[in-house]
Amino acid sequence: MSRDARWKSLLELLVERGRLDVEEAAADLGVSAATIRRDFDQLAEQQMLVRTRGGAVVHGVSYELPLRYKTARNASEKERIAKAVAELITPGEAVGLTGGTTTTEVARALAVRPDLASGSPALTIVTNALNIANELAVRPQFKIVVTGGVARPQSYELIGPLADGVLSQITIDTAVLGVVGFDVAHGASAHDEAEAAINRLLCERAERVIVAADSSKLGQRAFARICSTERIGTLVTDRAVDAATVERFEEAGVKVLAV
Repeated sequence: MSRDARWKSLLELLVERGRLDVEEAAADLGVSAATIRRDFDQLAEQQMLVRTRGGAVVHGVSYELPLRYKTARNASEKERIAKAVAELITPGEAVGLTGGTTTTEVARALAVRPDLASGSPALTIVTNALNIANELAVRPQFKIVVTGGVARPQSYELIGPLADGVLSQITIDTAVLGVVGFDVAHGASAHDEAEAAINRLLCERAERVIVAADSSKLGQRAFARICSTERIGTLVTDRAVDAATVERFEEAGVKVLAV
């Protein structure tokens, strides 16, 4: 296992459990305790975790795993969700994409849709996510509009008043939101308040709003609210969502697609 793969696995285990000891992590990853100690020390230097005697704990009270370390967690579900979201988009639309692993998969699903292989433009993509813009910029049939702003390293998203300036001047057909949590009572939410503010403005500029979220995000809430449930027209999630959750969202006026 490469160092990068170990680090991704360690950080994901740490987020799930809150605390890891060296021997436990070594057994889980099938490497030596010395290797894990070295990994913990190096990750602590980057402020990705807090080193403790014999192990490590998450960094801070509310820990957000940076996008570059989010790997195969619910990968197949996210791919199915992304494909279903992409199928809801009509050629010629202006589509807003927030940052996140699921919305990145939506961008990839749009890029390979045969009926979007040509056009002038086939789609207009508005995004504050640098990684999404980078992936789609090589598609000449897509018009890519990137907001200004300051890059947030955890999510590759541009935030701040410079991004506000661009979004306040445009309108879009569909906004696709990646979220940390989506709860009927509390709406859609994110970890960071500046990121949530940009996502909120993207929703305000859109005719319709789609939340793309695997079932682990449902019924959850994070620090910063993006928008209320009533602003969201469609939720695309995976089949693991329970019937009671679907019923609550549908009673609130949200169309639920479980794929």
